[in-house]
Amino acid sequence: MMWAKRISLFLITNILIMLVISTIISLLGIEPYLNSTGINYQSLMIMCLLWGMGGSFISLWISKWMAKTSMGLRPIDERGHMGHFVQMVHRIARQAGLTTMPEVYYFDSPDMNAFATGPSRNNSLVAVSTGLIRGMREEEVEAVLAHEVAHVANGDMVTMALIQGVMNAFVMFFARLATFAIDQALRGDRDDNRGGGLGFFAYIMLNNLFQMIFGILAAPVVMGFSRWREYRADAGSAAIVGREKMIAALRALQRNYEVLMQKREQPARNVEVMQISSRGAFMELFASHPPLEKRIAALQNR
Repeated sequence: MMWAKRISLFLITNILIMLVISTIISLLGIEPYLNSTGINYQSLMIMCLLWGMGGSFISLWISKWMAKTSMGLRPIDERGHMGHFVQMVHRIARQAGLTTMPEVYYFDSPDMNAFATGPSRNNSLVAVSTGLIRGMREEEVEAVLAHEVAHVANGDMVTMALIQGVMNAFVMFFARLATFAIDQALRGDRDDNRGGGLGFFAYIMLNNLFQMIFGILAAPVVMGFSRWREYRADAGSAAIVGREKMIAALRALQRNYEVLMQKREQPARNVEVMQISSRGAFMELFASHPPLEKRIAALQNR
């Protein structure tokens, strides 16, 4: 089953990240950030940066493999009946200034969706859903593909990984500081580890709670940049294939979304940061994509 496969991949990925970063910390000889005299801020900062940035960039490094495996991507044969989409992507990529062409895939889904991923401009892929291919006119599909190629040309995947990594590091750093401060307050004047303060499990639980709280506070920063890059990719598509084509593609997505809402159906939730489609203005502050109306208005006002 697809959900079991995705859970397994998620667990494997996280175990890989933990093993790699733990090995790096061990090889660098970084001291524990907690010791008998208190907290070693230098060790804490280094550890948080390694975990925050390391996790984000390892995920980026294996992003193509993850997308291919978890979403069942199938390569489009340039000589097959959908081969013109490969030629279209390559033509758009050259216009966008790319020298290495993205790989082109499709995946079975009734939703109108497309995404781009990969660790760099020279190592990327673009994928479209069968629902998008069937539900859009060819010039609209061209605009969507140009939007995704613009993400690649702008280096959005790397920049998002960098921003997410920095925010992860800050979340970990402040969560540990807050947990340590409460532990010390409960410990009072005692300078040993016998009694007082938080127990081991309470310490871990409180740290996780603070990570969740600080993670929620950090999310608008990451999502704000994500929404900005969507506007920029829309503009990039408009510059390559024409503004009217990109507006038409967004309107097609909008019509599709409205039909689904009327049927009270929810589009399948794929990898949210990869999706071109938006789920409306609900909790926009925490949304990775702007509402479609705002994206259309931004293009009309250019």
